[in-house]
Amino acid sequence: MEPSSFFTINDEQIDLYQVIQYLQVSGKLNQFISDVLRQYVLEQELETRNDIEISTALIEQAIIDYRLKNQLTDPEQFQKWLKNNGSDYATFHASVTFSFKLEKLKALIVEPKLPEYFIERKIYLDRVVLSRIMVDNRELAEELHTQIEEGGSFEQLAKEYSLADERIFNGMMGPISRGSLPDILRAAVDAATPGKLIGPIELEGSLSLFRLENILPASLENTQFKQSLQNELFEKWLGEKIQNLTVKLQVS
Repeated sequence: MEPSSFFTINDEQIDLYQVIQYLQVSGKLNQFISDVLRQYVLEQELETRNDIEISTALIEQAIIDYRLKNQLTDPEQFQKWLKNNGSDYATFHASVTFSFKLEKLKALIVEPKLPEYFIERKIYLDRVVLSRIMVDNRELAEELHTQIEEGGSFEQLAKEYSLADERIFNGMMGPISRGSLPDILRAAVDAATPGKLIGPIELEGSLSLFRLENILPASLENTQFKQSLQNELFEKWLGEKIQNLTVKLQVS
């Protein structure tokens, strides 16, 4: 086989240059390069650190658990599964080891930065639940405000008068990022308590009445939310590392 050969299809040798061409034509070359750069950065980082040690017992137990979960306890069946997936035991073992090291690397990089990053992002992570009645003139907005303050049904008035799509849901807009709110609305929301009527406020040529339904503050005590934020921060770190690489595509 020629040194440049990448693999064969029906005994025809496909070299790396052809692979690159196929990826270019299919529009997948950039993603391919991105994946390679990502793995390169991670491997380099893992090689240069001496604070990431994973016990052999932990890896072996993870492999046993995986085989049990996927009904691959029979050795011959497991070998067949590896072959069908283009792998072997050494490669599979290396993959499991890498996944453990990656999680430890992520923790080492992210944990010291997480509290500060959380504070920076909190305005966008906090959410509020609002209901809205949007109309096209101030007189009507003021009249509806008066009716609601006097005991009128916000939901019914939203159905009857609101021009916004959420009128079919009694005006309920659902959870919204606090940071995405226009400044004038965010200031009013921050000063309100759940159940309070806000407005009318003029936004983009329309007048709107809002009712603050609920406040959903972000918290690092939420495990799922914390994991999401950790992943976001790690990807940010990884992206900065990749941007600092000098990359030249050389295929002949």
